[in-house]
Amino acid sequence: MTRRGPRGTTRPPSRRDSRRPAERRVPPQAPPHPTELFTQRLLLVLCGHKPPHWLARHTADRAYDDLLWLVARRPLGTGGRRPTIHRIGHFEPSDGTFEVFARITAGTRLHALAFRLHLSRDDRWRVTAVELDGRPPRERG
Repeated sequence: MTRRGPRGTTRPPSRRDSRRPAERRVPPQAPPHPTELFTQRLLLVLCGHKPPHWLARHTADRAYDDLLWLVARRPLGTGGRRPTIHRIGHFEPSDGTFEVFARITAGTRLHALAFRLHLSRDDRWRVTAVELDGRPPRERG
């Protein structure tokens, strides 16, 4: 008399099929913090690896105009080496608002990137202001 296991097979339930690779379960990772995500996005645009309109839907107020002004001057376009992020920090002045600062190395220079993130009514983060090297992109009138 034969004892049938699950799915009608005669193999023991603890046996593994050696012809198939074992499934490797990767633990789920938490999504990156919005400050890290937007620092990386802004860096890609400012160094010329992505076009400015790639970030347009993630900006509000005059931030897109400021970003265009900064990109036109190519402050991080060093030609050869890709800029790297050294440190990201943020301050939360109110719920749903982050003021972010980052140190970025481009070639031999160290740059300071600062921007403001605001959580809009549709629960999407938007950049509302951006500055590079401590200077506003242009005179505010």
